[in-house]
Amino acid sequence: MIAIDTQPWLTARDAAYAIRYAVFIEEQGIPAALEIDAYDPIAVHALAFLDGQCVATARVYLDEQDPSKAKIGRMAVLKEFRGQGIGTALLGEAIRAGMMQGASVFELHAQQSAVPFYAKLQFKPDGAIFDEVGIPHQCMRLVLGTSAP
Repeated sequence: MIAIDTQPWLTARDAAYAIRYAVFIEEQGIPAALEIDAYDPIAVHALAFLDGQCVATARVYLDEQDPSKAKIGRMAVLKEFRGQGIGTALLGEAIRAGMMQGASVFELHAQQSAVPFYAKLQFKPDGAIFDEVGIPHQCMRLVLGTSAP
């Protein structure tokens, strides 16, 4: 059974970084120096556990200029646990954590390969595809409380 817990960075750091290291640095080749940034300490971190093992992480924090907007990022599921609904549950928890802070708009930078995953969860592309750490990304947005066109 999947259990998801939200924690501040000081509590989540070791487990979250282990997942991010495995996915972003080892699997995708992103430089380790880029992995931890100034947003980690201000974010709420969601951790997904399967049978007591941490297998996925994501973070959410409020936009400094517009606190009704939250940014979701550093979402990663260990390769051997993908396709089991963990990412969907994790994203739902990140959205709930943002809502608890007052957010109604959620933005994220999706790797191009993950755009269909986020689109199934009602995120809409916003703007042109861009390069981030050598990987094509798409800004995507979810606005709660609006009906689909």
